[in-house]
Amino acid sequence: MHEAMFWEKAAEGKVKCSLCRFRCLVAEGQRGVCGVRENREGTLYTLVYGISIAESVDPVEKKPLFHFHPGSRTFSVATVGCNFRCLHCQNYRIAQFPMSHRPIAGENLPPAQIVRRAREAGCRSISYTYTEPTIFYEYAYDTALIARREGLANIFVTNGYITEEALTHLAPYLDAANIDLKGFSEKFYREVAGATLQGVLDSLKVYHRLGIWIEVTTLVIPGHNDDEADLKGIAHFIARELGPEVPWHLSAFYPTHRMLDRPPTPVETLRRARQIGLDAGLRYVYLGNVPGEGGESTLCPACRRVIVERRGYRLGEVHIEEGRCSFCAEPQQGRWT
Repeated sequence: MHEAMFWEKAAEGKVKCSLCRFRCLVAEGQRGVCGVRENREGTLYTLVYGISIAESVDPVEKKPLFHFHPGSRTFSVATVGCNFRCLHCQNYRIAQFPMSHRPIAGENLPPAQIVRRAREAGCRSISYTYTEPTIFYEYAYDTALIARREGLANIFVTNGYITEEALTHLAPYLDAANIDLKGFSEKFYREVAGATLQGVLDSLKVYHRLGIWIEVTTLVIPGHNDDEADLKGIAHFIARELGPEVPWHLSAFYPTHRMLDRPPTPVETLRRARQIGLDAGLRYVYLGNVPGEGGESTLCPACRRVIVERRGYRLGEVHIEEGRCSFCAEPQQGRWT
């Protein structure tokens, strides 16, 4: 066990956790919503520090991050646990593992060893991903400090429910994040994810204010978040509150976990959503999980030429020089290598 960060003592032996926006009040011997932070004799401990459930070397485009050192590799790592209960979770076997009340699963992998493996694999960054990195904050934070000293960038792939104080503490060492904006109604977040929309919107604005490079992903689910009002709400929020330069990734849904009653997302729905994003003023809108559709390449917003060609996670021709389109010299927002 490892003592947690961001908590304080409360009455009757309870502790108040302030790591994520649930701000759990945890009784003695109990755990928070995440299932991996436990109150033992009035002290809050993280149960997953140094215990990795998954590691992999991925293209950074898989996160997905399209404007952050495209073509580079990132070392991905995760522990078990999550503070959401998404009905459509793709990694539910590890994300919801603590709910089984079995001992924490994984292998011992200290922060310094993560960084060493990343460097040996020729990675440009480390991604805290697959489950929710907020719930293994202490593990990610210590790793990020070492990674920064070794010249590696740090990435969160997250549901966006971290508190402002926890994110502010991490921000000097966090370079980029892909954040899920799963829908645009409190009803959707309550019924499908077990959280609140407002908490995610507030976190997104904090990420942006702190200068962390962000890209937003929405998994478009038929009958849940694919109506015009929801899609327009997300697009206009990104454009007005975060900035039109923030990329929006629209991904196709496929039935999984506890949402097997919904069909896969029609390609036409994604095309319509992309047009809504462009009409809202977004400069970069991408389509994912639909191979061959051609919605993965980066187009210059000014001349509409392809400046980063992608086929799945593989890069083709790149026409960006010193952050500008090689054809018309239009500045392109991102972190380009």
